[in-house]
Amino acid sequence: MSRAFVNEDNAAAQTDQPVERQVSAQPNYVTPAGLAQLQTKVAELQSLLDQESAKGDLADKQRQADLDRDWRYFKQRLQSAQVVAQASSVDKVQIGNWVTFADEHGHEQRVQLVGEDQADAAHGLINWSSPLGRALLGAQVGDEVLWKRPAGDLVIEVLAIEAG
Repeated sequence: MSRAFVNEDNAAAQTDQPVERQVSAQPNYVTPAGLAQLQTKVAELQSLLDQESAKGDLADKQRQADLDRDWRYFKQRLQSAQVVAQASSVDKVQIGNWVTFADEHGHEQRVQLVGEDQADAAHGLINWSSPLGRALLGAQVGDEVLWKRPAGDLVIEVLAIEAG
């Protein structure tokens, strides 16, 4: 048998393996709600893996490989989680606070600074290390901060800070 066929077989086997999810180099700060979400996700994935394993269905190896990859990722995120105290201060923006701000045109927006895995922009949950999160972190009511966006920088004013 030619070496070329052996290498093709190895390459075909490697394509079945899912690409590992990259873990952020940022500190894994999470709110108490974010920690609960991570715990739930790990438990759900473990349950699905157990179900797949019990089936013993070799035809769905790709699904099991994907579940296993996701379980490893979220397990690592859970182990590295650093829970931040519930944001009770409203003097300066911190992780967990709800922040209302306005742009130069008076358009108001309300967001909560949360950990990376909890972020969901559609629900106003913004990663603390995102450009918006970094602009708001440490600001006080009345401060104007520069939000460095790919679409262009925008000056925003902090209007209110609420406990998380």
